[in-house]
Order: sequence, then structure tokens, then C-alpha cells
Amino acid sequence: MQGLLIINAGSSSLKFAMFEAPLAANALALFRGQIDGIGAETKFVAKDVNGATLSDTVIHAPAGTDLEGLQQFALEHLLSWIEAQKVELQAVGHRVLHGGEDYSAPVRITPEVFATLESFIPLGPLHQPHNLRPIRMLAKKYPQLPQVACFDTAFHRTQPWLAQTYPIPRKLTQEGVKRYGFHGTSYEYVSRELPAVIGAKAQGAVVIAHLGNGASMAALRDLKCVATTMGFTAAEGLMMGTRSGTIDPGILLYMVERHGYGAEELTRAIYKESGLLGVSGISQDMRTLEGSDAPEAKEAVDLFCYRAAREIGSLTMAAGGLDALVFTGGIGENSSHVRASIVKYLGWLGARLDADANAQRGKAQCISTPDSGVVVAVVPTNEEWMIAHHTSTLLG
Repeated sequence: MQGLLIINAGSSSLKFAMFEAPLAANALALFRGQIDGIGAETKFVAKDVNGATLSDTVIHAPAGTDLEGLQQFALEHLLSWIEAQKVELQAVGHRVLHGGEDYSAPVRITPEVFATLESFIPLGPLHQPHNLRPIRMLAKKYPQLPQVACFDTAFHRTQPWLAQTYPIPRKLTQEGVKRYGFHGTSYEYVSRELPAVIGAKAQGAVVIAHLGNGASMAALRDLKCVATTMGFTAAEGLMMGTRSGTIDPGILLYMVERHGYGAEELTRAIYKESGLLGVSGISQDMRTLEGSDAPEAKEAVDLFCYRAAREIGSLTMAAGGLDALVFTGGIGENSSHVRASIVKYLGWLGARLDADANAQRGKAQCISTPDSGVVVAVVPTNEEWMIAHHTSTLLG
């Protein structure tokens, strides 16, 4: 069997999915899984198309192996496991955080392209190096294996200048400090599916809410991005699982001057200790918080919904109205409570939910009432398929 491998690599994890080649429209992954705990106890989990577990093991690297060596070891384990499944790799598609200003579409990776992607590391130091590492490793192991990069930033390149620019010294803007936006492959997939779910409204003023541990929103016109909540980094915008979202920069100065925070401490606070986890002091997982009786859990969920609704107001201006609101992502697809709470804030727009439809899960559908002033829908995302589609299309 021939396959397309999709990789989403982080600092301590590597998510993967395998699709049969050639790729069929909306094909399901043959199997998917992840390697977690790289640098600690490394666990390999893979499941088949029906969710049945194919492998659930702890993998042990030689003692004294550094982090890059551990990531190499994890990738080698995945490749050996794939070979044991009798799958012959035809190509690999990678989720890459940053395409900078050079790439507004997926690209086949060459040594020259790779060097350019490395130059974007200062724009995404927490993610870009880890996205690129398996590309380098695979190129060394299989020099003839085609690899494709799909960028989180590409979908948002259609934003107008005003939506991309910060009110900062021009020299910083010229260095590339601007609003890029992320979660692009998710937005692209959802926008691709949207006309079949809500019809002609998809071409109007649409806000897509990608709500998960990482959360963002994008405003669309004619299915093209005109504004998004994430900016120069993936820490701006909405409150998230452990990320603060937009905060007063004076708070950061306060943390530096009052408590002696350095760059590393600030990064940890903003990315790892804030959001749902920081407010609740309990968990970053929405399911855990919704099931908790603790008042702090309720406060965290309420704040998440309030901040989301405020951002929808801002994006409604950017889109020139609001014809449709679309939920996706782990929270957006699965939390009926979060959807209902956010839509309740939009009553001034005439938004109304169908309670029975809102209670359902797992399918693309409209969940607003026929008389709602705003069409509200849920469209499950499939970033892996989107990357596989681009990889397959680009390579012919």
C-alpha cells in the first residue's frame, strides 16, 4: 500500500496521520496517533480508522541521548512502525508554523526552501525549529522522498494592510513584526466545507471560531480572510487553554519590574501558566472545568466565553457584518455549553440557537433556528486531510 504521511511536530510531541495514496476526496486516515513525552517518558500511540488502538507503548532511547537525539529516535520508531504496517511512503506533508512573507501557499521543500524556513525561526522560536527538525531528518534518511510544507500563516495572507499592521515603530514593522495569524490549515478546511453546510451565506461575512487548547478566530469575506485574532505570535487574541491571549503590555512590564521576570519566565507565564489553567487553578481542559463544581472553574469558563464573544464583535466590524458564525476545533465542536454561552452574548444580533441541534456532536450542521439573525453552524475540522490534499495536489 502506498501512503501519504502527515506530520505535526512539536518540542515534546509528534502527531501523525497516514492517508492512502492517491488521496480520495474527504478520505479518512488509515491510522493516526502521536508520540508524547519526548524528553521524559516517551509514549507511542497509534489508532486505526475506527479508533481502535493499534499500538500503545513506551519507547526507550539510549541513556544520555540529548533532545534532538530523542526526537530523531522517536521519528525512527514511527518510520519502523509504518514499515511494519506494509505502507510504502510516497510523500510527507508537514505542518509548519511560519511561511513569513515569502509563502502564501504550500511548497515542495528543497534545500533553498528549507534555508528560507530556517530564517523564519526568529518569528516563531517556540514552534518553527521543532516543525523543521523532522524535515531535516527525513531529507537525510530518504533524500528522494518528496516533502511538502503547509503553513499556519498562509490562509491569512489575504488580510489587508490595516489588519496586519501594529502601531509600533516602523523599523520593527519592516523587520517583519506584524499580524500573521495561525491555525490556517484549519480555517482553509472549514471554509472549503462551508458552502455545503450553510449555502450562499458562506460567501458573506463569516466568523470562524477555532476553539481548542489553542484558540483563535478569523473573519472572512468571500471565503477569504480579512482579519484574525492571533497576530505576531500564537499568544495573541482569545483566552486559551494555557495561553493568556491579548493582555495589557503594561502587565508584562509590571511582571518584569515588580517580580523580576526575565524572558524565559515571561514566556512560561504567557504560554504555559495562563488561560483556563491560570484562571481556574485546576485544569486547562474544558471538559474537566465543565464537570467541576468549583467556582474558579465556572469563572474560567465564563471568562473564556465572554472574551470570545467580545472578539466576535471586533471581527464583525472587520467583516462588515455577520451572516454566519461557525464553530470548529476541540472545544468548538464538542462543547454545547460554550457554544450556547457565546451565542447568548450575540442576542443583540438576533442570533438564536436550536437547542436540540446544539446538543448533537460529530457532524457538520447548522445549529441555529430558522428565524435566527445569524446562521450558526458547527463544522468539524480536518487539518491532516487538508495537508494531505495539498501534498498530493502539489506533487501531482
